[in-house]
Amino acid sequence: MFFASDNGLGASDKVMQAISAANGGARLGYGNDDATKAVVSKLCDLFEREVGVYMVATGTAANGLALSTMTPPWGIVLCHDESHVIEDECCGPEFFTGGAKLVGIQGRGAKITADALSATIASLGRRVPHNAPIHALSITQSTELGQVYSVDEVKALTAIARANGLGVHMDGARFANAVAALGCTPAEITWKAGVDVLSFGSTKGGGLACEALIYFDPAKGAEMVRRRMRAGHLLSKHRFLAIAAEAARPLAAE
Repeated sequence: MFFASDNGLGASDKVMQAISAANGGARLGYGNDDATKAVVSKLCDLFEREVGVYMVATGTAANGLALSTMTPPWGIVLCHDESHVIEDECCGPEFFTGGAKLVGIQGRGAKITADALSATIASLGRRVPHNAPIHALSITQSTELGQVYSVDEVKALTAIARANGLGVHMDGARFANAVAALGCTPAEITWKAGVDVLSFGSTKGGGLACEALIYFDPAKGAEMVRRRMRAGHLLSKHRFLAIAAEAARPLAAE
């Protein structure tokens, strides 16, 4: 048994076989291939609506790029003080946002409570131009300490965020685990609960190196076309990302 981290495990045999099977022949590059189009269509079905999908190779890139579309360089992103975005990404979100500030909120099990969120928003003040404005909230599902937010808990947080003009990002590196634990649908715990953007992980669910940014309002992710390219995360042989993600999807469902 290996309990150190799911990052230490290999990719699923099904994923590797799918990649190998797709290796023959030539396909259009940069996400214009049929495999990518098919995965986007299936993700729309999974989330029960049209979504904007942008695949990248790592979770740090997914989180940082997502937040870059939600805050200007002078903005604040609220997150848990043990969250991956503030503890384990070497200032990646600050890099991708051009300098935005991450402010951590304490809470048991790496979960933010509605009361703690409200108190933090109130404490930061709004002295223009001296205080940096808060632009986004980032929550992790499942959390870094293995806890999950219930649908009602997510709704409570997003309601506060909405009342204060904040966008909501969900770091879903282990999103499939949370959905399985809660017994809900992916839609119920994301956009139906008020989430704007999801970093949808497959790497920790048996994938190889593929995370997907899911914008529940595709218009909000329109600039990601260039942001992803500029960040060096638009893979030329993009079909292998899509094939890996599609092969890992049934594993997550299991």
